[in-house]
Amino acid sequence: MAARGAKPKPAHLRIIDGTHRTTRHGDEGKVKEAAEASIQSFGKLTRPKHLKGEALAAWKRYIEPASWLDASREPAAIAFCELWQEFRFAPTSFPASKHGQMRAYMSELGLTDERNRGDIEKDDKDEFFDD
Repeated sequence: MAARGAKPKPAHLRIIDGTHRTTRHGDEGKVKEAAEASIQSFGKLTRPKHLKGEALAAWKRYIEPASWLDASREPAAIAFCELWQEFRFAPTSFPASKHGQMRAYMSELGLTDERNRGDIEKDDKDEFFDD
């Protein structure tokens, strides 16, 4: 049975995107140490040699810039890239169930949160929201 609500965000990702709250998640220093220990124990995420074509392009475009990913997320990253390749090969025959899988992998990897996209240049100011 599915759980309601948003899935909990990984601690390292909360620190990166600035949503870590001491009252809810504990001391930020301890969380950083735990996240660094996790990265060191799993190791850095490395690109598999078998990726070719669109899967390789997806890895370079989506996975390499995601500095918060470690080797524990490697299976999800590979599956996402292979689904992306399949989608690019035949988009009209890509079923809705696989779209759902691809969206779930993107969410699990932290790729759908726009706050993770780095510095966005704000040349145009919004008259209502920007001061």
